[in-house]
Amino acid sequence: MNGPPAPRPLLHISGLSLSFGGLAAVQNFSLQLPPRGLYGLIGPNGAGKTTVFNLLTGIYAPDRGTIELEGVSLAARPPHRIAAAGIARTFQNIRLFGELSVVENVQLACALRSRQHLVATLLRTPAALARERAIQQRSLELLALFDLQGRAHEAAQGLPYGHQRKLEIVRALATEPKVLLLDEPAAGMNPQEKRELAATIRHIRDAFHVAILLIDHDMGLVMDVCEQITVLDHGETIASGPPEQIQNDPQVIEAYLGTGD
Repeated sequence: MNGPPAPRPLLHISGLSLSFGGLAAVQNFSLQLPPRGLYGLIGPNGAGKTTVFNLLTGIYAPDRGTIELEGVSLAARPPHRIAAAGIARTFQNIRLFGELSVVENVQLACALRSRQHLVATLLRTPAALARERAIQQRSLELLALFDLQGRAHEAAQGLPYGHQRKLEIVRALATEPKVLLLDEPAAGMNPQEKRELAATIRHIRDAFHVAILLIDHDMGLVMDVCEQITVLDHGETIASGPPEQIQNDPQVIEAYLGTGD
């Protein structure tokens, strides 16, 4: 007797390829991320992981391949249109607006979902003022979920490193994404912060009903939180499967460790 059909993928990537001159940065990359999936993308330095994220978010246009979110093609859309469609990301190198306050960083992201008319905003109409209050309230609520409400009015650049990482995730969530791309969220964190991050990632998936694709070099974190892992090496997919399969795959071991004489 057959079981229930697999859920339709939320994010469907097929045959994605990109070359820079004669260098193939990503070759024939495919992935199906289901609703509320928590998947990992790993590989040695230079394997093409961040290039995949740049393709998914419109920073690069692929030479070939398709990207579909809920069956809708995102091909040739600029980054702001892809964000509005429901894909948000963080960056390996934190990209906050450092001189703005913590809450202002989140408010800017919340405004992406605002349909307030420019004229109404300039004239400070009652509707515009109500919308501003709603955005501020929502921003403070998001900060509270990550224990950042006490620092809401501090400059973002003054936060400790781990808190800046959290703020970048909060800002991404403020756009109400369907898919969240996390690029090296554990970079620079100490062991305690990494343990807290693992719990945070699970909480984000469950509380916000969002699918997550995660890049990180911390194998302990990736193996702990991810349900499925795809491995890149020199732009090519060399393995894909659950964590226990990936960590025992000979090709993966060779890619990370090399082979002895």
